[in-house]
Amino acid sequence: MPTVEELQQLLRGSELRVTRPRVAVLQAVYAHPHADTDSLIGAVRNDLPDVSHQAVYDSLHTLTAAGLVRRIQPLGSVARYESRVGDNHHHVVCRNCGAIADVDCAVGHAPCLHASDDHGFVIDEAEVIYWGLCSDCA
Repeated sequence: MPTVEELQQLLRGSELRVTRPRVAVLQAVYAHPHADTDSLIGAVRNDLPDVSHQAVYDSLHTLTAAGLVRRIQPLGSVARYESRVGDNHHHVVCRNCGAIADVDCAVGHAPCLHASDDHGFVIDEAEVIYWGLCSDCA
């Protein structure tokens, strides 16, 4: 878990203004991987009780746009956020309880899957979601 100073440096390194809500949201995303927005609002309010929903939403949007946070949304789920960015990992999702875990690429480098026809796109990321039952639900 990064320190507050390290989180502030991440923001500065992305040319973002350092604000208490942004630091608190980034800290919550690191502490709660794959958390949804409501869970992150609750976690942020532990440190900043008066923070608004809108401030958290705005911070998540800004942090995602800056590449400091990754937003994922498995089919049938609300958006979730994680701090693991830049390595093109994938996810496994439990069909029963919705638990999510990270899965490293099985083979090769990013994008780790090669499209049979790229249609002229320059592909830099592949997103794979594995579905099944977690050990608790199986």
